Amino acid sequence: MLKVIFYFLLILYYSNPALGQSNRWKINENGSISWLIHDRLPHKDHIETSGKYISAVIRYGVNADHSLFLQRDLVWPMLRTVPNNTHASLTRSFTLDPVKLIDVNKRLIQKEKVHEIVLDGKMIIHSTLDDQLKLQRILFPSTDIPVFCEKYILTNISAKDLKVEIPNLNVITQTIAEDGVDGSYTLSIKSDGFGSKILQPQTSTVFYVNYVGEKKGEHFEPVVHEKEFAKRGEFLDFLKQNLIFESPDTILNQAFAFAKIRASESIFETKGGPMHGPGGLSYYAAIWANDQAEYINPFFPYLGYEYGISSAINAYRHFARFINPDYNPIPSSIIAEGTDIWNGAGDRGDAAMIAYGASRFALSQGNKEIALELWPLIEWCLEFNRRKLNLSGVVASDSDELEGRFPAGNANLCTSSLYYDALISAAHLGKALNLPKKKIDVYFSNAQKLKNNIEKYFGYHMEGYDTYRYFAGNDTLRAWICIPLTVNILERKNGTIDALFSSELWTEDGLASQAGDKTFWDRSTLYALRGVISAGDTRRGLDYLKYYSRRRLLGDHVPYPVEAFPEGNQRHLSAESGLYCRIFTEGFFGIRPEGLNAFSVTPQLPEDWDFMRLKNVHGYGKKFDITIQKEAGKIRLTIISNTTVVFNSTVENGKAVSIHL
Repeated sequence: MLKVIFYFLLILYYSNPALGQSNRWKINENGSISWLIHDRLPHKDHIETSGKYISAVIRYGVNADHSLFLQRDLVWPMLRTVPNNTHASLTRSFTLDPVKLIDVNKRLIQKEKVHEIVLDGKMIIHSTLDDQLKLQRILFPSTDIPVFCEKYILTNISAKDLKVEIPNLNVITQTIAEDGVDGSYTLSIKSDGFGSKILQPQTSTVFYVNYVGEKKGEHFEPVVHEKEFAKRGEFLDFLKQNLIFESPDTILNQAFAFAKIRASESIFETKGGPMHGPGGLSYYAAIWANDQAEYINPFFPYLGYEYGISSAINAYRHFARFINPDYNPIPSSIIAEGTDIWNGAGDRGDAAMIAYGASRFALSQGNKEIALELWPLIEWCLEFNRRKLNLSGVVASDSDELEGRFPAGNANLCTSSLYYDALISAAHLGKALNLPKKKIDVYFSNAQKLKNNIEKYFGYHMEGYDTYRYFAGNDTLRAWICIPLTVNILERKNGTIDALFSSELWTEDGLASQAGDKTFWDRSTLYALRGVISAGDTRRGLDYLKYYSRRRLLGDHVPYPVEAFPEGNQRHLSAESGLYCRIFTEGFFGIRPEGLNAFSVTPQLPEDWDFMRLKNVHGYGKKFDITIQKEAGKIRLTIISNTTVVFNSTVENGKAVSIHL
């Protein structure tokens, strides 16, 4: 009874903005979010945004006197530094404010007052200067050249003509040659639209500033600012128009839309091909078995983002370079544009991560040629895991994806759960590729044995909950007990969900990595929310998802899921946004790939919702819409592909339905 009371008090606290949180931002009709600057100052935040050749962490805020704080930490991932390791991307910070160099009527700007900051895949800052000029700053990365772009629109809001002098910026720096893999790099700050102008009342002028990083002999198109602005807009428009989630909850709809941006933009055109990188001023021009192979790559087919799909295929090709006849561990990370590796934490269960992600990706991508290419990698990873089974029949590994930050024993719950799911996906893929039935049957059989062994080895009564221990000897609740729920191992779902949402694990920022610790990693919270919803507890899953989404989209650090805290200070690493989107595709809609043109849908429509919809879904060689809505006490599932009704019938909520396109 006490647990029930605690649960309702916790939900009241976390779901009621007046008690658990207060919004700093609001959602606009066009889908952007705005921070209207009134009180609660000073306040600072940071956001990451990326293009193919550059990434930027924008540190911004409003001081107590309503003046602007702005710093750009710019990263050029392909300008490699020495030593050429994981973190060797050229990074520089810039605090230049060109507005402070503008003369108005022969006098420098004295005072800027910020009124509103808008995020919509770009950063837009609205302010006034000396009560005479309205200023709009627009900040964004170029999509395909190594340039960070800034557009400034000045409007005369006074009753008199203003004489405005905008300076010509041309600042060039040469980095130290010995510090660069390719010698000295050229960094430049340049402006366009400068000069002296007379602004009549209610008229405007535009000028631009760009930050460029180049290596010797590198040639990109000259910066055409409005063209760069348009290209960023085209990228954002594509994301708005594909894989659209609609529900009665505006916050979830918009949080999903924003997560697509961060998940998709952080792909870099390296000499080793397109590489999706986490970011965070640390992780670029490289791939990881967890962030890329496991988290983000299985998401890209549903979005239909070709550059993302290419980066996924490229990632698996890189990992496939390291399969070997002796079954030595595959590297955790391939770094430095594909020229080196990192395996500093030993075998983290990387082969299970890769097999899990590659098999799901190959199925949902629906391309037989690609599936055949990826099959040897998948098969090798499965065999590697089979050979790592300990005497209890679960997979042994040196660590897990947290790389020793928390204990993981000699065999952890994550690795075995991922291997279990990979076996099932591989069996479906093998069937789709017409591989021998004996091989397929072995995979299914091994999956069932492993499921039984997971229960025997990890199933545990922990701190009052019938859930899992994370490893043998573990006596403290861990966030990753959620992982079986995401792979449809549900025997201990009630105790596990109770534990996840207990005071021991749940914090104001989601799940603590370990009970009693202040450290949190969003990835485990995102896995947990997906698992709880896919397991059918939509009441609690939705309540906590709404709380989490409101905090991340409209709170003090916005608008994307984050990596961790205190490590990294809640960086906007990109793959976490892919995990957020998978809460919807695999949680609420329960999409499970079962063939190159087949999947199952397990609807989990919340009791409070009349409908939910995914529009312009890609995958399995098609594009389609999925609509789930209440109808006379039941729910109707409708799937339409290119005007053809693929499925249209009432179904039972929480029951799987097989779909063939």
